[in-house]
Amino acid sequence: MRLCLLLSAAILTGGFTGSSCQREDRSLSSLLGKDLYEKSFPHHHAIYTYEALIKAAASYPSFAGEGDPTQRKRELAAFFAHIGHETTNGGGPVAEEGPSSKTSEASYAWGLYYTEEQACLDGHCTQYNTGGNSPYKPAPGKSYYGRGPLQLTYAYNYGLAGEELGLPLLAKPELVSQDGAIAFRTALWFWMKSQKPKPSCHDVVCGNWKPSAEDIRLRRKPGFGMTINIINGGVECNTNAGEVKDERQDRIGFYKHMAALLQVTVGEDCDCADMAPYPNGE
Repeated sequence: MRLCLLLSAAILTGGFTGSSCQREDRSLSSLLGKDLYEKSFPHHHAIYTYEALIKAAASYPSFAGEGDPTQRKRELAAFFAHIGHETTNGGGPVAEEGPSSKTSEASYAWGLYYTEEQACLDGHCTQYNTGGNSPYKPAPGKSYYGRGPLQLTYAYNYGLAGEELGLPLLAKPELVSQDGAIAFRTALWFWMKSQKPKPSCHDVVCGNWKPSAEDIRLRRKPGFGMTINIINGGVECNTNAGEVKDERQDRIGFYKHMAALLQVTVGEDCDCADMAPYPNGE
């Protein structure tokens, strides 16, 4: 009864209004329209549709949904940067020369071009066909090379993602390169999932992750650079070696490009050149 009286009093005195009671729309579609998606990935593969991304993102309402508009846009720009880098053909007409052929901003338009790891299509990448110490063992005749926007690899990752997403990815890894919604779901699964001691990319970009004293000693700081460390730090971080540096700079270039399209600043600590990676297996 007391609650009803309070509600009635609030309504009578104007304490509640229609606008204040409306819940803010923080869905991905409220931040990203189809036109902007197509502008971000004008040469995307047929499975990577705007509708597939929006459908996949519905399972992760916190993705690009936390914080103020600047924070939300930065997370989307960071995610787009990584999936663009992982799936680019290297720059359209000059793709045969490889990613290092990029000479202009226009080259960042070629993300989401590939659905599979091109170097492994002939079946020789058997190093990925392992479950490690996990319960997820490879299925006979199946290969677990990179597929999807974030290039899901290794049988144990397909197995864990499949279990948590309710999908038969160990038995049918090809689903990640054939179904757009599934492809984006695996990428968002990785992006949103912390795998200790690594935080999730989402928590890093949104400010939910606070570096420990050990992280600070190892120069791990919040920012886009830390997302590089999470995704491929063992190869790309704490080094300035030729081709490796180029790969890292390509991610950063994609990030700046996507941020410009979303009309948001990139923030600090975009690089991981002096950031210690996590040990192998972590």
